[in-house]
Amino acid sequence: MPGLATVRLKYDYNLTQIASIFYTVAPQVLLDLTRGLTGQLRPTQETMQIDSTNESRDFATRGLARALGIEILEITPERVSATMPVDDRTRQPFGLLHGGASVALAETVASVASIANIDQEAFQAVGLEINANHIRAKTEGTVTGTATPIHIGRSTHVWKIEIVDESGRMVCISRCTIAIIPVKR
Repeated sequence: MPGLATVRLKYDYNLTQIASIFYTVAPQVLLDLTRGLTGQLRPTQETMQIDSTNESRDFATRGLARALGIEILEITPERVSATMPVDDRTRQPFGLLHGGASVALAETVASVASIANIDQEAFQAVGLEINANHIRAKTEGTVTGTATPIHIGRSTHVWKIEIVDESGRMVCISRCTIAIIPVKR
């Protein structure tokens, strides 16, 4: 059905594993936290249909992205863009945009872009590597991150993410590699 995507989620991680892969699968793992933590996430298998507009934007910004105020603007297989406020949630103690917040924005848009490019019934997209160069300091306002593909392969996707301020000036440039792995059944 056009405009619909299927997302299949399955977890059997313990808390130590979650901590070590938090930035890789944080949005998906955090979806399951509401089921209760008792030292181990209960194995679950959940499939949901999401449309390519408001529902997918809401899905993409659950967990860490929502906590940072990230909002998805555009989702296509060739481009994903999102905004993030520069406020108390995203500033470091000296009042500047925290580099980790910029990296979280970069990985969010790269992950969503990979999801838009895979058969979600058969595969999952998970972060494999990310780097970032922080070019310009930012103390307030909003930044916009845009992911465009460098490489879309069978088992990896590589994305270039440009984070700019309201005037289009570069704040951060990032590259993120996403692993495409089979869904465990």
